[in-house]
Amino acid sequence: MSRPIAILPMKGNSVRVPRKNLRLFCGRPLYHWIVLALADATTVERTVVETDSDEIEADVRANFPAVEVLRRPMELQGDDVPMNLVLENAMRQLPGDLFIQTHSTNPLLRGETIDRAVSAFAEPGPHDSLFAVNVWRTRFFWEDGRPVNHNPDELIPTQNLPALLEENSNIYIFTRASFAKRRHRIGTEPMLFRMEFTEAVDIDEMTHFMMAEALMHQRLRQAAEGIAA
Repeated sequence: MSRPIAILPMKGNSVRVPRKNLRLFCGRPLYHWIVLALADATTVERTVVETDSDEIEADVRANFPAVEVLRRPMELQGDDVPMNLVLENAMRQLPGDLFIQTHSTNPLLRGETIDRAVSAFAEPGPHDSLFAVNVWRTRFFWEDGRPVNHNPDELIPTQNLPALLEENSNIYIFTRASFAKRRHRIGTEPMLFRMEFTEAVDIDEMTHFMMAEALMHQRLRQAAEGIAA
């Protein structure tokens, strides 16, 4: 199997965390961490940043000269444009048949985890795509009070509950052919790739930013002290 091209979409504007992609996170602009993780992943062919921002483009060219930049056209700019349209436009400009997409908002994602996901996707099987998930075993309810995954009258230990899987936005792997089926990064037979929550924090709000930064500070301290994470 060929190595995937990584697509990293980034907007200049962010509503809930202002200037999120360039905001300093443990001393570096937030997006630097995922670019470094992709560079550390031996299974990734190359990384492409797709953006609508002059400032992001300039920072990429100054700090990561090996990373290609694609500019987002005007008709795909804005907060309400579906990500699949952004990816479709990027893929038209790129060679190859295998792609991986992640986000700048996943700073804790490790290169070795990306490699494990690519290796899992390469295994024989019916899957045509892959996306990463968090595993939850806790008592969930619908808004009307109905239980989702448990019987309130039994209260069995939460570790024995059926697992619910949450799409965590950290890793998507797809082929050109699987994307064409639905014009979607998730194909018709996806593989669900399980991750640890502490690595999969996705920054959507300021509380997520603070949580992820605290976890990264701990990781960096452990690395400096030679402690395995």
